[in-house]
Amino acid sequence: MRKIVKKSKVGDGVWEYELEAPLIAEASDPGQFVILRLHEKGERIPLTIADTSLEEGTITIVVQSAGKSTIELNQEYFEGEAIHDLAGPLGNPSEIEDYGTVALIGGGVGIALIYPIARALREAGNHVISIIGAQSADKLFFQDRIAEVSDEVIVTTDDGSAGREGFTSDALRDLLESENVEKSWAIGPVMMMKVCQEVAEEFDTELIVSLNTIMVDGTGMCGGCRVNINGETRFACVDGPEFPGSAVDFDLLAQRTEIYEEEEECALDEFLEGESK
Repeated sequence: MRKIVKKSKVGDGVWEYELEAPLIAEASDPGQFVILRLHEKGERIPLTIADTSLEEGTITIVVQSAGKSTIELNQEYFEGEAIHDLAGPLGNPSEIEDYGTVALIGGGVGIALIYPIARALREAGNHVISIIGAQSADKLFFQDRIAEVSDEVIVTTDDGSAGREGFTSDALRDLLESENVEKSWAIGPVMMMKVCQEVAEEFDTELIVSLNTIMVDGTGMCGGCRVNINGETRFACVDGPEFPGSAVDFDLLAQRTEIYEEEEECALDEFLEGESK
């Protein structure tokens, strides 16, 4: 059992949790993730570690209400309560070096996930430019924290309610036209990462993406998280979660993320029906 030390709403449908997990906090590095299960009959969901506190013995995760399990967590679990289990840290850490000028692109909940990477890159001596985007201003979060670990922050919203109107990929293109960026990371929805990779190819610059795929065990045994990398099968949980964007078959990845869509809808409907009784 893992205690929820702190819970706070950071955006529309987006919640931040501090979970009691001293051993995970001590062992984790930027880019790694945990797999969480709410109760004995709960599904196992992968969530990237957004921050750690060695002093408090906690890890921070950010959860957006999307499917049955994330909605259940955000609606029914509160400070002082406990989730059933937590496994991690899993996956390979981000490769942190002094590259020069780097860009970090976070879309939606991906904003939280670029935060530890941006901090580590800046501590390594890089000039960090962060691009964060959401559908609208009420879905933006972590702006202050991202600013603390960045030399420059560019904000975009689809509707123009905050920052510049447009997509993170538009801001990335403008940035690459004016700056010599050595390396970039993009974390967010599949199509957002795909378009960012297309922009990076226009400027012949390296882009790394983090693939938050369907997972069960997180140890490479189930095969649920398999992805096509340079024409070969790889497992996001043990070979990733980060891969060069140029190597990823994004179309196949998008198809695989929807493979259990019908089952997910049924599970959500049953949960919501139970809530209404």
